Amino acid sequence: MSGAVSWLPVALGGAAGACLRYTVDRAMQSRHESLFPWGTLTVNAAGSLLLGLVTGAVEAGAAGPGAAALLGTGLCGALTTYSTFSYETLRLAESGHRRAALANAAVTPPVALGAVWAGLELTRYLAG
Repeated sequence: MSGAVSWLPVALGGAAGACLRYTVDRAMQSRHESLFPWGTLTVNAAGSLLLGLVTGAVEAGAAGPGAAALLGTGLCGALTTYSTFSYETLRLAESGHRRAALANAAVTPPVALGAVWAGLELTRYLAG
């Protein structure tokens, strides 16, 4: 993929990922009355799983650099959000909801890491 057009799949995936993140976050928050950021946890887990699947597909030769740019860098990059996770955790702690902040900080990283690992291992298993 040439450098001149390699930004296009990233931009398209990023636009879709950002819209999807917003939609999922709003939908999750409307279903839960708790202060816990369920929407952010959901998009981080789903995006990490998808990134693992995409990475595994690229490793196996089932997907190329265009798919990696569109889905991995673009979609997953915009769908997942470390900055929002960090902000929401800090906001919870500063507003006196320390247990929710601690739960978010304790749950999100292993869930996201586990999801990316599961996606990668699944594609390796299917390709193997």
